Amino acid sequence: QVQLVESGGGLVQAGGSLRLSCSVSGTLVGAKSMAWYRQAPGKQREWVESIVNSDISNYADFVKGRFTVARLRFKNTLYLQMNSLNPEYSGAYYCYARFLAVPVGDYWGQGTQVTVSG
Repeated sequence: QVQLVESGGGLVQAGGSLRLSCSVSGTLVGAKSMAWYRQAPGKQREWVESIVNSDISNYADFVKGRFTVARLRFKNTLYLQMNSLNPEYSGAYYCYARFLAVPVGDYWGQGTQVTVSG
């Protein structure tokens, strides 16, 4: 069974940085795409960044210049480097992976909490 596990969240002061990680277990098949989503308190989950294969990345406007997504080549390991954080970036961050080969489907992690204190 495919499982995604995020790590690296925590409490950080405004202006600080965090690096989130996501690892996939339960399959040796490479995900077609992986992404990060965020859910702030009282709001819907929203897309943050995604990367197709290992090198085609896209970013939501609100994180451009602050966040960087990276994926180990040929690995189902995803990172999110978050810099210059402010309280607006607080929330639960979820890892997502899409597989086009068995195990076909969309998978989510349980999330890791990021809290930025002002």
